[in-house]
Amino acid sequence: MERIMNRNTKKTVIVPMDHGVTNGPISGLIDMGQTVNLVADGGANAVIGHVGLALYGHRQGGRDIGLILHLSASTSLGPDPNEKVLVNSVQNALKMGADAVSMHVNIGAESEAKMLADLGAVAVECMEWGMPLLAMMYPRGKRIKDDHDVEYVKLAARVAAELGADIVKTVYTGDPDSFREVTRGCPVPVVVAGGSKTDDRITLELIEGAMEGGAAGISIGRNAFQHTAPDRFVRAAACIVHHKKSVDEALEILK
Repeated sequence: MERIMNRNTKKTVIVPMDHGVTNGPISGLIDMGQTVNLVADGGANAVIGHVGLALYGHRQGGRDIGLILHLSASTSLGPDPNEKVLVNSVQNALKMGADAVSMHVNIGAESEAKMLADLGAVAVECMEWGMPLLAMMYPRGKRIKDDHDVEYVKLAARVAAELGADIVKTVYTGDPDSFREVTRGCPVPVVVAGGSKTDDRITLELIEGAMEGGAAGISIGRNAFQHTAPDRFVRAAACIVHHKKSVDEALEILK
């Protein structure tokens, strides 16, 4: 766990870069090696990616950074992009030198049952091998009216913990008080997702609010790797996560 979380603060800054399977070579992920180097220089604790990241883009520079190998996938062109299927294994992740693995489950999707079965099986395998498991848990489906509703989000987070995840990634509920319901109801660390690319202040305010609400860190992709200066953005985010700095202080780093 210390390969993907700061041993002193017990918090983490993770940059997911698994978007190549879902959306293809989007901006910021054309040269994965360069992007990994930049976010590592900025102080990220770990990156998330598929086998391609491990083979073609990880640990090419000076500063080391944790590797979380993603085990599930779907593409934006599939008949149901919410249906995530297993594409890798825990044992293969160990062979490739991964420090942890991750799974994606959409709570409320039509394929929820299969995704939960896969999450449970992977969690058991992780326990067998001593491999940390991060579960990306999102409320998505026909019955979900608002995927940021605290009632849905805290259910999604709790499901992951109950099935054996060591860290949960989920969406921000909009304010610290409601997000505290999520973190209090989940017995393992919760990190907050960043979502679509947006304004720096908005993203940093999301991070600050999530940390106030009990988050153990962030797992922010596009707002980091698609930034004009990914290293400085990660450094700004990390000062909030690890050092409890304000949004205004973080924005000074970006300047």
